[in-house]
Amino acid sequence: MFGLFKSNPTKKLRKEYDALLEKAMHAQRKGDIALYSELTAESEKLWEQIEAAEKAGA
Repeated sequence: MFGLFKSNPTKKLRKEYDALLEKAMHAQRKGDIALYSELTAESEKLWEQIEAAEKAGA
């Protein structure tokens, strides 16, 4: 019952992950493939952190 008030630690990471993917998409549409690949690499690292946090919490 009291777990209802605990914050989800991965919520902030997922929000940041989504923002990075959106920035990468816009970079790709503008033709800036170098920036797209940088942002995609950052988002992949962030996704690994999210998965690790979820496994630790499960």
